[in-house]
Amino acid sequence: MGGVPKQRHTKSRRNKRRSQIHLHALTLTICSHCKKPSLSHTVCKSCGYYNGKEVINMTAKKNKGKEGDNKEKES
Repeated sequence: MGGVPKQRHTKSRRNKRRSQIHLHALTLTICSHCKKPSLSHTVCKSCGYYNGKEVINMTAKKNKGKEGDNKEKES
């Protein structure tokens, strides 16, 4: 028997509740190492640096991908 409202809520009340449900713009910061935009508080996807320190070695990652491609071409 429960769960059925006794009175109807107005459109104004409904819209006030829904006003907080929306997308927010991404907060981008400039990477201190490569000067490209990246998400704040995350590792830069282009250079692998975070807070002035190298976290991911991107050169090794790029070379690893190229070696895999060469093996496929040889066979």
